Amino acid sequence: MSNNVILEARDLVREYHTKEGMMGKTVVTRALKGVSFDLERGKTLAVVGESGCGKSTLARILTLIDPATSGDLFIEGKKIDISQERLSKEMRAKVQIVFQNPYGSLNPRQKIGDVLTEPLMINTNLSPAERREQAMDMLIKVGLGPEHFNRYPHMFSGGQRQRVAIARALMLNPSLLILDEPVSALDLSVQAQILNLLADLQDEFNLTYLFISHDLSVVRYIADKVMVMYFGEVVEYGDIETVFGDPQHEYTRTLFNATPKADIAHIKARLGVA
Repeated sequence: MSNNVILEARDLVREYHTKEGMMGKTVVTRALKGVSFDLERGKTLAVVGESGCGKSTLARILTLIDPATSGDLFIEGKKIDISQERLSKEMRAKVQIVFQNPYGSLNPRQKIGDVLTEPLMINTNLSPAERREQAMDMLIKVGLGPEHFNRYPHMFSGGQRQRVAIARALMLNPSLLILDEPVSALDLSVQAQILNLLADLQDEFNLTYLFISHDLSVVRYIADKVMVMYFGEVVEYGDIETVFGDPQHEYTRTLFNATPKADIAHIKARLGVA
């Protein structure tokens, strides 16, 4: 594996076993069916597809919440299998996630300063003063200020809460950020601000993003590569311009045809960016 590859997935399968009917017959549902891809350092891979295609299942495996039923997952060259081994704090810190609903992912009774310093308190030996300093610095990097440190989540707008969620995800210097529909719940003007923030942070910290979205306009604007999923399978995977310019799979073409015009000029106008 190249040193430039942050994450490598090989034939990931995820099955769920449920019992149905009077006799309790076991039914096997295969949510992922042999998913494979690489993600290079400093790049953005977008994962697209309709609800039920396996995007969320894949995200839970990549964020080390759920194990794969079979297949191999490598993070920075190290094979990871949470069903077989307890992960170190260092390894768990390498992958962080930002969810669609920032309010739902923040404790309403916890001040923002505590939200940001908590990961440092759990995973590092920094003093309270050092944790506070790092949290203050991160607030500024995401476009907020020291005056926000002692406020509660309900005192922020949706865009500001998503900035807090991004700041929290970055506190442990992750190698990979999973962005699960991070702008879909925001107004268009705020979407543009958050997308620009993510681009700036990626440049500053050489971050690697896996960007889950149903919005193909946003995907084309932010991603380097795109992976199209359909009922747990990858049906198309490649550079953004290649896939958008000449989709090979019938499902990809159907998905694109059902989406409003997605040329770059239209996207920039829609998002309000230059």
